[in-house]
Amino acid sequence: MYFDDIEIGMTRLIAPATIEKQKMLDFARDYDNIPLHTDEEYAKSTHFGGLIAPGVMSFMSVWAKYLEVDFFGGELIAGKSTRIEWLKPVFAEDVLAGKATVTRLTRRNCKNGIVEVSIEAYNQNGELVLISVTEAVVKCKSKG
Repeated sequence: MYFDDIEIGMTRLIAPATIEKQKMLDFARDYDNIPLHTDEEYAKSTHFGGLIAPGVMSFMSVWAKYLEVDFFGGELIAGKSTRIEWLKPVFAEDVLAGKATVTRLTRRNCKNGIVEVSIEAYNQNGELVLISVTEAVVKCKSKG
């Protein structure tokens, strides 16, 4: 979808992503190797009461499902930035789903513009667990 065809408020639903325990542990050991993510006995002693998923893994699980939506298709040039805010812990076997909404449009020049997409991800209990704001550079079809 070209920049010119995108409107603020456009929304796409994001399919559910399950946080599988073994994948969570593997990811944590590779990228966020702290006891809260990898040591069950330690995690039980925290105020979370058990292992929680690394925040980046939670986001990437939702992000992978967002990419399946293919908001921009072949008109996507590149990503520009992503900001993530984690609001609630995510546990093994939680199921995250959500929605992506266009929240800002900024035309840069006659060739492309920046599309800001806000993603809200909810767990299976309907609790908002994370919000992200991503900017993507998208081709324009018009030159004016």
